[in-house]
Amino acid sequence: MSHRSSRVSSFQFIHRLHHQPGARPHTTMNLLAPRASTAPYGLTVALLLLTGCAGVTDRVILLPQADGSTSALEVSAGAQHLRLDKPYAAVELKGKTLQVAPADAASVQKTYGALLAMQPAKPRSFVLQFEPNTNRLSASADAVLTEVRSALAALPAGDMVITGHTDRVGTLEANDRLSLTRAEAVRDILVAAGVDRALITVVGRGEREPAVPTEDEVAEARNRRVEIRIR
Repeated sequence: MSHRSSRVSSFQFIHRLHHQPGARPHTTMNLLAPRASTAPYGLTVALLLLTGCAGVTDRVILLPQADGSTSALEVSAGAQHLRLDKPYAAVELKGKTLQVAPADAASVQKTYGALLAMQPAKPRSFVLQFEPNTNRLSASADAVLTEVRSALAALPAGDMVITGHTDRVGTLEANDRLSLTRAEAVRDILVAAGVDRALITVVGRGEREPAVPTEDEVAEARNRRVEIRIR
């Protein structure tokens, strides 16, 4: 039995199905990976494809990203390479040859619905705004915090990263301290509401990662924020 490999870039889910013609599938594998954040091939994962057994078919299906961002997948078998770059694009390895396979949202759901339902919950992000130069939340924060608690409760083993940010008013050092203070303030609110402190990580990024780039000393309200990511 020989091995062949597949190179994959930003993708959400790959399903491999091995079966004998006319038989029920007997081997199934999920492969999950994070979306690459830079180059199209910023993430590489090796797949071992079964090619030595008569009648074995391997199928790879590219699912759409939840946020609508672009993703792509390259499958290689020997000297043959096929690129999948559209939602539900699929390829099969038949014998020693890669072939484009028909697939769409309805057929994937019908065939693999139970398998898709087994995927871990997708990370969720929330944003809280702050009053200028303070760690006081804006008036809209209460509704967002309620949604955060509900999202965390829905995950069996979820954890949370709280990242504080500032606008560009003030010094770098002062904004570093303020951003961390904001993250800690949100953590304390959530802990007081019953969230386990051990599940929360706090980070302060100061003015380094603005939601809206501005010149120095510009008090952009959208940059005075805390981002909460539940995973």
